[in-house]
Formats: sequence, C-alpha cells, structure tokens
Amino acid sequence: MRLRPPFQPLSAVLLGGLLAGAGAVPLLPAPSQAQGSTSPSAVQLQALEAALNASDDAPLAALLQAGPGLAPDQLRQRRQLLRQQFPDLKWQVRSAAVGGGQPTVNLRVSGTRVQAGVTYHLDAQQSLILRSDGRHLSGQTLLAESSILRSGDQSLPVVLQIPDAVLTGQSYDVDLILDEPLDGALVAGGLAAITAQQVAAMESPPLELGALGGGGLFKTVRAPLTPGSQTWALLMVHPRGVISATKRVRVVADRRALER
Repeated sequence: MRLRPPFQPLSAVLLGGLLAGAGAVPLLPAPSQAQGSTSPSAVQLQALEAALNASDDAPLAALLQAGPGLAPDQLRQRRQLLRQQFPDLKWQVRSAAVGGGQPTVNLRVSGTRVQAGVTYHLDAQQSLILRSDGRHLSGQTLLAESSILRSGDQSLPVVLQIPDAVLTGQSYDVDLILDEPLDGALVAGGLAAITAQQVAAMESPPLELGALGGGGLFKTVRAPLTPGSQTWALLMVHPRGVISATKRVRVVADRRALER
C-alpha cells in the first residue's frame, strides 16, 4: 500500500527553507570565520520572532539581508504557503546552549488546520547558528531540524529518535516510536529518504506502508559516503489518527562536527 502524507510537513520547508531559502543548504562556516559577523542580539531575536508572526512580510524583509543561506524572495513565498496551510501558525525563537563554540538559536513553529472535518496539528523545530552584521540577520549554520504532523482530536504520543548528525558511511537508526501500548490496535507505517530536488520542489513522496509490530517504526539505514545531509519522511497510520514526520540528518566527515 502506498500513501502520501496528508500535508507536506518537510522540516526543510518549514524552518530551514524559510531561513535558508532552499531545502538542502550546505552547512556554512561558523560565524567566527566570517569577517564582520557576530551572533544576533537578544533584541534581534525578539524582532525575528515578531517578524515571523507578523501578518505581512515587511518586518521580516527589513530584518533579513540576502547572503549565505538567506534568500528573502524564496523565504516570502514559502512563508505565505505555510501560513495558507496553517492559518494559526505560531513561531517561537529562543536562545539555546552553545554548540561548537557558538551560541545557538532554537526555532519552533506550531499550528493547526481543519480539512474535511479532520484536525491536523503541526509541531516543527530547528536548531541553528545565526549571523548578524549588526543591523540584519545575514547568515546561518543549520544544525538540526524535524517536524511532526498529527491528525485527530487526540494527539497520539510519539517519539522521533533519529540523530541530528552522523559520520559518512555510518549505520544509524531511524525510529518513530508510539509512546503508549497498542492494546491490539493495527498500525501501519513506512519511511523514505527525500531527495534534495523533492525538498526544493516541496514534494511529498508516496510511502510504502507495511504492518508495524512492537509499537513503532524502526529501521537501520546507512549514511552516504560524501558529506551533506539526508532528509527522512516517516508515516504511521493508527486507528486514532495519522502521524507524519520528517527529520534532516547532517552527514559529516569529521567526528568533531558531531558535537555541533
């Protein structure tokens, strides 16, 4: 059985795509390697949250400057599409722990949509290092991002267990775990790697579904032999609702990069 997720919840579109302007953006050098760039101030982070939650694009356009990882025109198009899908979209921007010697920023976006009498709940997040030229946000280093989309009035508790970063050629686990007993329920699921072209085109790939046992979707995969990223789409069908998730995994050649 092949099935497409009910909406396109790609994390690269929700977060990385909004700030980076593309789904498969190469990792940028750390801000300390860029002349004239610093970490954004608390005021700038507050302005970013307000701009993302604004009803129009003007505040965001005034805050961002085109540069490595930032494409304002693509950003506006994707933000508008996302707000059309989830009218009550809410963004949160928070300072986080230091990663790789640089302060990091956590972004979270949540929203709901009702279609054909079914309510869909979106929760997506991203961890990144932002650059500032003092007046504008002018670059980013993407560290981690994921999204979960649930249907139904009662959100099924799930845990997405996929590493943020792996070494080239490394085997690792891609797991979507249902955090409650099945109690005899029949559950189906499947997963697929999403290509950079599918991410850029905001395509939702069809997934081959199979019966699941043990309370979740569990698969061991292998990272490519060249640095870059992998994006995974997962789908779980339960009698109480459908869960679709995405996760972007950084693929690095240097073990030290795993600490970022």
